[in-house]
Amino acid sequence: MGEEEEEKRKVAAEAGAPPAPVRAAPGLCVGPVTLNVGGKFYSTTLETLTRFPDSMLGAMFRGPRPACTDRHGHYFIDRDGKAFRHILNFLRLGRLDLPEGYPELALLWAEADFYQIRPLLAELSQLAAERRRCRTHAVLHADVCCRERLLHFTVRGGPQNYGLSTCSLRLFAANVFCTDGHFLALLRGRLGQAADAAGEEESGAAEEWGAARGLGRCEPGKEEAEEGQSRHHVHLEWAPRPPDLPEAEYAKQKVRPLRMAPPNGREIGTAAEFLEEVLKMALDQGFRVDAIFPDPEDILNSRSLRFVRH
Repeated sequence: MGEEEEEKRKVAAEAGAPPAPVRAAPGLCVGPVTLNVGGKFYSTTLETLTRFPDSMLGAMFRGPRPACTDRHGHYFIDRDGKAFRHILNFLRLGRLDLPEGYPELALLWAEADFYQIRPLLAELSQLAAERRRCRTHAVLHADVCCRERLLHFTVRGGPQNYGLSTCSLRLFAANVFCTDGHFLALLRGRLGQAADAAGEEESGAAEEWGAARGLGRCEPGKEEAEEGQSRHHVHLEWAPRPPDLPEAEYAKQKVRPLRMAPPNGREIGTAAEFLEEVLKMALDQGFRVDAIFPDPEDILNSRSLRFVRH
């Protein structure tokens, strides 16, 4: 590419016009290009990779043939392969398109800085500033209710010796709304509700605990979308096992206890214990109590708490 053509490209970029397609350097293919980024494979075109000529990728694919390839001849880049998906989408679309509540913004910024894609860095900076603004001013509301289910079951006292027994099972339901999605992510983690979507990195102890956690309608993913939840809402249901209820009968009720995440693992057995955890987290994150229902003088025996942060 001559100096005159390069100058025209810089002028167009300063005027806000999209960069013109870049011609491949001699020796580079002009068809689909396969990249191996940290073990993840992506197929794209030379035009996409060189969309921003001043970036590292633009320089890499406009100059001599890149020397680093894997054993299959794919161009190898030793960077985070998962984050490169968003890098490539930005090159394709010319805009940042992240899932709601994307949690790895710092990592993506580091990757964009490595590739030196300045328009992407600018958009990431704007997104980070918006998130900081939302976290500074936030509203948090938590409510919990309890109902009882009377259970009748038989108890074996010995051979041919059966008796009828009765006990009450307490069923709890809680809803937590917060305009700061980061707070709810912390809450999920503290209550053991932030399971890894792939489920491949759980330790044995965590897997055992995970099978006994609260009814998880707050886990992210497909179920969350189907039930209308979002990063601003967590819904929990749980039922502690009464001491006089046999485990086999408890299992028949299709309910689960709610526990703190490992290594604590403590079971939350009452509404007061749940609200206490929410209260401690809220105060740690800079919230202050704004309203207590029904008795403003008895915060831990309340059914609803409202917090604000300015």
